[in-house]
Amino acid sequence: MKELPTSERPYEKLEIYGAKRLSNSELLAIIIKTGTREDTAVTLAQKVLKLNKERNINDLRFLQNVTIEELCSIKGIGKVKAIQIIAACEIAKRISQPLNVQNIKIKNSQDIADLLRNELRYEKREIAKIVLLNTKNIIQKIIDLSYGGTNFAMLEPKDVFHEAIKINATRIIIVHNHPSGESTPSEADIQLTKRLIDSAKLLGLEILDHIIIAENGSESIMKAIR
Repeated sequence: MKELPTSERPYEKLEIYGAKRLSNSELLAIIIKTGTREDTAVTLAQKVLKLNKERNINDLRFLQNVTIEELCSIKGIGKVKAIQIIAACEIAKRISQPLNVQNIKIKNSQDIADLLRNELRYEKREIAKIVLLNTKNIIQKIIDLSYGGTNFAMLEPKDVFHEAIKINATRIIIVHNHPSGESTPSEADIQLTKRLIDSAKLLGLEILDHIIIAENGSESIMKAIR
């Protein structure tokens, strides 16, 4: 990139104008750091952006699911550069999450949807979380119940309630995502929720809601049941 004017090189451009003035490829080039004999770091960054199957170079969300193998398929992107990119994306993802979910009081289901939306809505794997609350609806703990290829509809009540009983939580909100991008509950989602509600009553627990989060928004299964 030495052939570029100093004010147009990504490092110098960020220092002079600020990060907001850089394009996606320029920001990514800073993470990549160095190019090859054939390609500059910016060119390599542009090739990384083309891994987006939607071919929308302005949408960086695909990077949170890109693999080391996919990145290394680009000539000039070795394992170290691939790991740097993935690490930077994970940092960005964690920044969007609240620092401490404990002691947050939940007024309604939308509060939980807002709390977990950024973490779940673009996930390409199915993730289920259990939000455990006390009698005042204050969050005690959020746990990952299933992660990855687990079929949420096959979960057993004992898996859902184990941690709640362990820490004496009295109220539960279940949250899971739909990687399809559509938040509408499936029939399997509805039937599982009904089964969990009945089981919770036997244990003296209360399921306040079961929320689905997807790219198009969020939806309460309780509304479908009622």
